[in-house]
Amino acid sequence: MSRLLQVIKVLVFILVGFGILYLMYQSQQESYYTDCIATTPEADCSLMTKIIADFKSVKWVWIFVILGIYMISNVARTFRWQQILRADGYHPGFINSIGTLMIGYFVNLGIPRAGELIRTGMLSNYEKIPIEKSLASVVIDRVADIIALLIITTITLLLVGGDVLTFLTDNIKPSTLYLLGGVAVVGFIGMVIGIIIIRRLIKNGSENWLIKKANSFIEGLQAVTQLDSVPKFILYTIIIWLCYYLMTYLCFFAFDPTAHLSAKAGLMIFVLGTMGIVFPSPGGMGSYHFLVMNGLLLYGIESTDAFSFANIVFFAIQLFCNVILGLFFLILLPIYNSVKDGA
Repeated sequence: MSRLLQVIKVLVFILVGFGILYLMYQSQQESYYTDCIATTPEADCSLMTKIIADFKSVKWVWIFVILGIYMISNVARTFRWQQILRADGYHPGFINSIGTLMIGYFVNLGIPRAGELIRTGMLSNYEKIPIEKSLASVVIDRVADIIALLIITTITLLLVGGDVLTFLTDNIKPSTLYLLGGVAVVGFIGMVIGIIIIRRLIKNGSENWLIKKANSFIEGLQAVTQLDSVPKFILYTIIIWLCYYLMTYLCFFAFDPTAHLSAKAGLMIFVLGTMGIVFPSPGGMGSYHFLVMNGLLLYGIESTDAFSFANIVFFAIQLFCNVILGLFFLILLPIYNSVKDGA
């Protein structure tokens, strides 16, 4: 039964992502068709044909530069993750660390956020690290990202606040805000109930497996106060997020309709795209496209060109890096660790 529920959950997330993408495609197809038939034979007015042509027109040297920058960000994230674990007394190897990270990204394409649990479990298995300690390190890793994103978003608001306000006014409906507020309230209530239950268990002197693991997890979180170098931790974080920004900005130059956009526009689109990836769909599929596309409309990019740009960035990263490298490490790590343990 549990396996069936897992399969259903995966299918739901995938359908959500494809559903958003499909609705966007249909909307863009209708708009593109209406404009196209005024000057072009009806048979040639296919949005899919245009997207394929746009992909063929891409300057691929920029895409390879972007993929290289993406891998630099992954190396920096690996070093930061290792630093967190060292603060708790564990010294995972680089191959296992970056390998499980890439596998986690690959899994996220099927089940949003499940990749964090997968890389936690795999690193724990390969490096003999208690799983609660590994999980705590990933929580610290993600909290650092949230703080970085908040700082970047604040900077973006200061630099292009008018553009952001226009975007929110044009695209965010009151009903959406009510929904987000409701989700936040439910999440807060759930967190409070969870804390109450844990405190009651501890108060009753329950020394069961769950409490021991919870205490070990909390100790793992405290490792952040024992980092060997806080400046190095901050430097890794800056490198990670600078790389993410450059991946968006430099991709402008790979596609002629966006090649003229400024660094400020890149910051705006980068923040919106990041928010789209955070949304619980496979790798941000659909939600990433929606936010990036609507953000580009603010800078005068045609909607169909904006849709093509979002697809170029999204599928270049997901297919060339996360899928290929995820599968590569999924095959490599068992072999690598069997050789290492047998040596």
